[in-house]
Amino acid sequence: MNKDKKIQKQSDLEKIRNQLKHKDEKVVFTNGCFDLLHSGHVHLFREAKKLGDVLIVAVNDDESVKKIKGASRPIFPLEERLEVLEAIDDIAYLTSFSEETPRQIITRLLPDILVKGGDWKPDEVVGREEVERAGGEVVIIPYLEGRSTSKILKEFSKLSLKNKG
Repeated sequence: MNKDKKIQKQSDLEKIRNQLKHKDEKVVFTNGCFDLLHSGHVHLFREAKKLGDVLIVAVNDDESVKKIKGASRPIFPLEERLEVLEAIDDIAYLTSFSEETPRQIITRLLPDILVKGGDWKPDEVVGREEVERAGGEVVIIPYLEGRSTSKILKEFSKLSLKNKG
């Protein structure tokens, strides 16, 4: 386990989380596909980091993205998505998960604050019950209007159709 490495296996990240807990550092967690990074994602990371000392981001692997978003996704493979996210200073640690939901990794890490974007309602957030039961909280970061990967892809599709016609 190398604590200085940003990308961690879940098992190593669990050890790091325990060390952070002993140091009374507040851990913030969010997750997603982050298939086509845009300013809405950067806003989410920036605001999430303000809530604590350490921001952990879990990223859906390629197969789970396909199950959630459809056969045409992800646009970029996991390794590339992690590489791009690794460049964001607000993120302390990254990991990936293969399940359709992050419940398992959330249950293992039990962050102090579980963050999701404004397109989620608090009662819809996977892992909310586990985090709140452990004394943590769920925070919804207001959504930046018009900034979504799906919307960007629809705009690209419209442009592509215009250029063909």
